[in-house]
Amino acid sequence: MGLIVQKYGGTSVGDIDRIRNVARRVARTYDAGDKVVVVLSAMSGTTDRLIAMAEEACERPDKREMDVLLATGEQTTVALLAMILKCMGYQATSLLGFQAEVVTDCSCGAARILNIGASRIRRLLDDGQIVIVAGFQGSDAEGNITTLGRGGSDTSAVAIAAALKADTCEIYTDVDGVYTTDPNICKKARKLSRVSYDEMLEMASLGAKVLQIRSVEFAKKYNVPVHVRSSFKDEEGTMVMQEDADMERLVVSGVTCNKNEARITLKGVPDRPGIAFRILNPIAEAGILVDMIIQNTRSGNITDFTFTVPKTDIRDALEISKKVAEEIGAEEVMADPNIAKVSVIGVGMKNHSGVASKMFAAMCEENINMIMISTSEIRISCIIEEKYTELAVRALHTTFGLDRPEEKLS
Repeated sequence: MGLIVQKYGGTSVGDIDRIRNVARRVARTYDAGDKVVVVLSAMSGTTDRLIAMAEEACERPDKREMDVLLATGEQTTVALLAMILKCMGYQATSLLGFQAEVVTDCSCGAARILNIGASRIRRLLDDGQIVIVAGFQGSDAEGNITTLGRGGSDTSAVAIAAALKADTCEIYTDVDGVYTTDPNICKKARKLSRVSYDEMLEMASLGAKVLQIRSVEFAKKYNVPVHVRSSFKDEEGTMVMQEDADMERLVVSGVTCNKNEARITLKGVPDRPGIAFRILNPIAEAGILVDMIIQNTRSGNITDFTFTVPKTDIRDALEISKKVAEEIGAEEVMADPNIAKVSVIGVGMKNHSGVASKMFAAMCEENINMIMISTSEIRISCIIEEKYTELAVRALHTTFGLDRPEEKLS
């Protein structure tokens, strides 16, 4: 007998028929002799509708009450699934986040999980029950309902799996696994049978939307095997797990792209200690994430300072940068929202040389200029003009042999 945590996303529980499909899948797992905990998202589109209602009711809805409102989406799906399973003859109990002892900090709308007691979940499992937990939510030390932000149900599921020391956490979604790249961009993209935590973290941070990044962080920290699967197919998906020797044989395991990028350049910046702090601290205080940074030194103790931010934040970042430029005596501020980031990822990079030169050669062959470059132990990223994104992805996918079937790679 094993202990399986299964998480189903919004499309998986989009209507009553789909919830019945989830119930049948859960029942099969239970009938196979496993203990089962199910974590559910709200029905697809529900969270957006609730947000729209709140904004119609009030121009600036109170954050605490927003969490109370948004938590009702998951409350609906867990109750419906429990009803259906009971009608099928199974013992099932639904729990909201606070009932499952999901304790978070008090950051409304973006709370972080501090602890999961899970004592009630364990008691119900010992009684032979199927336990159904509302994802995306918990409660703080004062008992206030909190939500974890977009994609928070993934984090809920992995955290609960870690607390229960589950054998596997299965993430059911509308895709059937993790692919070498976006199949909508490259028709030759193929599903990976396994991917390491570190590779998945890089993919999630670089634009891949299969798993929420905080859920992968939890999985790596507590060594929870995560199986990404389709809710609509029975075939195996992708295991996200600790890396092994076989994973290291593959130099590059995936290519990602992110078009939500923009760059800002402050030209003619005085080259003196503390100037980077003067530029970036106001950006950070505004809650804007800075990704890649390049500083190009010119003669006369002058430098050009370039950094990237999410395209959605370009207006605020540009306004702040212009103000800072005046304060420090920079010559001008330039912005470019028409860029994208393309990256190659693989744990095998740690033990293989020449990956960067191979990547650069492929970009050169396609006459694609690389505007900025950054690297980590298992990732190389470059900023390019947005219009070349798909071409770059396909070229890199072919260059690193990802077009070939997995079993033929060496």
